[in-house]
Amino acid sequence: QVQLVESGGGLVQPGGSLRLSCAASGFTFSLYGMSWYRQAPGKERELVASISTGGGRLNYADSMKGRFTISRDNTKNTVYLQMNNLKPEDTAVYYCNAEFAYGNRHYWGQGTQVTVSS
Repeated sequence: QVQLVESGGGLVQPGGSLRLSCAASGFTFSLYGMSWYRQAPGKERELVASISTGGGRLNYADSMKGRFTISRDNTKNTVYLQMNNLKPEDTAVYYCNAEFAYGNRHYWGQGTQVTVSS
């Protein structure tokens, strides 16, 4: 059974930091590119960051560059998102996504809420 389980969300003050984790199971993690997306109320889901199967290629949305860092540990089947200098506009549900590197197959996690507020 495929599972992507996000954790690490919560309430943080502006300027604070959070580290999200996404633990994967039920598929060969190292064959999947991993991404974080987010969706704020009333807005479309948007890409936050992505990382290639081996971790050598990273991609960030412009508004996250310099503040967010994506990483993965293929020995732990986990992808991370370190978020620093958080802003109120970062408030959203953050989703983990796995995309098979060799075909059209992808999976989503259930999401974790991040709220940035004073």
